[in-house]
Amino acid sequence: MAGDLKGDLQAYDDINVTPMLDLAYVLLVVFIIMTTASVQGVKVNQPLTLATNNLAKPQTRGITITADGQVYLDAYPVSLDQLQTNLAQYKAANPNLPVVLKADAAAQYEKVMAVLEIAKKLDITEIGLATKRLQ
Repeated sequence: MAGDLKGDLQAYDDINVTPMLDLAYVLLVVFIIMTTASVQGVKVNQPLTLATNNLAKPQTRGITITADGQVYLDAYPVSLDQLQTNLAQYKAANPNLPVVLKADAAAQYEKVMAVLEIAKKLDITEIGLATKRLQ
């Protein structure tokens, strides 16, 4: 019976990894929540089309127009003047700035044309229109 007890000065052969696993799970959950929160944008009802291509490029800027006419640049609400200023700054940093325009199917055509005119004025030639694919 005395042989079963370890002495006070004797080294332990095992490591308790439970606290380390708890920390790993908490970090995993935090990273998952943070990445999904940063990816979300503005929800719009996009028009449907038969063929769509992926327009995403590393420095692509997204412009969204909601059904009520609100304009967003990368999920941040902007006025048309702010949109022009911000796009001009991005264009100065990247001359081949790719832009994707995502508008609600019920959006005002006038707003869509105003955004396209800003892109033309800034000489943004790589512009795509986002749609949903018919299934």
